[in-house]
Amino acid sequence: MHPTPNRILLIQPCCIGDVVLATATLSALRRAYPAAHITWAVGSWSRAALIGHPHIDRLWDVGPGASPAHSPAGIVHFARGIRTGHYDLLVSLVRSPKMSASALLSGVRVRAGLDSAGRGFGYTVKAKIVPDVPRHEAEIYLDVARALGLRTDGCVANVPVADADRASVHALLGDHDIAARYLVINPAGGRNPGMTFDAKRYPPDRLAHAAQLMADQMRAQLVIVCGRDDAPLASIVNGHLRQPAPVFAGTLSFGQIAALAAGAKGYIGNDTGLTHLAAAAGGRTVMLMGPTDPARYAPFTPNGIALWKPARVSTRGVSSGEDTGWNWARDGMSPDEVAQRAVAWLGQA
Repeated sequence: MHPTPNRILLIQPCCIGDVVLATATLSALRRAYPAAHITWAVGSWSRAALIGHPHIDRLWDVGPGASPAHSPAGIVHFARGIRTGHYDLLVSLVRSPKMSASALLSGVRVRAGLDSAGRGFGYTVKAKIVPDVPRHEAEIYLDVARALGLRTDGCVANVPVADADRASVHALLGDHDIAARYLVINPAGGRNPGMTFDAKRYPPDRLAHAAQLMADQMRAQLVIVCGRDDAPLASIVNGHLRQPAPVFAGTLSFGQIAALAAGAKGYIGNDTGLTHLAAAAGGRTVMLMGPTDPARYAPFTPNGIALWKPARVSTRGVSSGEDTGWNWARDGMSPDEVAQRAVAWLGQA
């Protein structure tokens, strides 16, 4: 048994989807240590997804890259930063041996982390991973909590929705004459500081076809959300709809996107961080999956599902890189089937 920690450092810098999935582990830590001060070391790219989370006492912005321990100098610099926090418990959800080295150099007495192929040499409490066995990423992260002897039952991805964000989104929808029955469509994803994986994007013309069918059957209006750089994708979707939908391209905060999803009849998006955010915020979420395995990356909440046409994909997940041979028309689910299955799950009431 380890002493009850007073100060905990949780490390998961990147990226948005991984950070959102790691909130399940955050819940396990907070339940076990309700009085502890919890700091989350998170990258600048993903930090906004955690702002205002009630289980976090401090967000430590560790920079714009995928990991602060990206080089020998980065390893030492991050270890020094950890030392200044005077932590009793370090919990790392990062597989990198460089992160393991930073943990070792930090001097934190209890260091718990993932151990994949010996990469967890810097941890005193190791959660073993078998890389070729597909398991959900959130469950893998929860293994670290389990290695500490913590309960993980009921721990799912979770992101709070602030009342102020609900109010601002309600006003924005009113400005666009969007009624209570609306569906959110996000055609983007697959890009973050650590990786580019455009093959994860369901083709925008096919997405428009599916979305129009869903809107017709559910008697709902459509709203498109994406990043500023993804506005061209939104334009393609709009060009295939019966009438253009309002587009929020890089104009909403993560909190507002969470509120938009939570208030929708459904949120439809690719295997990407914002889709995980929508599900974690309580939105009824449909994730469209292709060259990635839902056994690893489906929404980790009871209000989210993954639609996937079974296919041969990498057993090691996205760490294997982009599948350039993927063809949605040949390998993926058709727009008609997407609409049929999504409507059946979301319901027409």
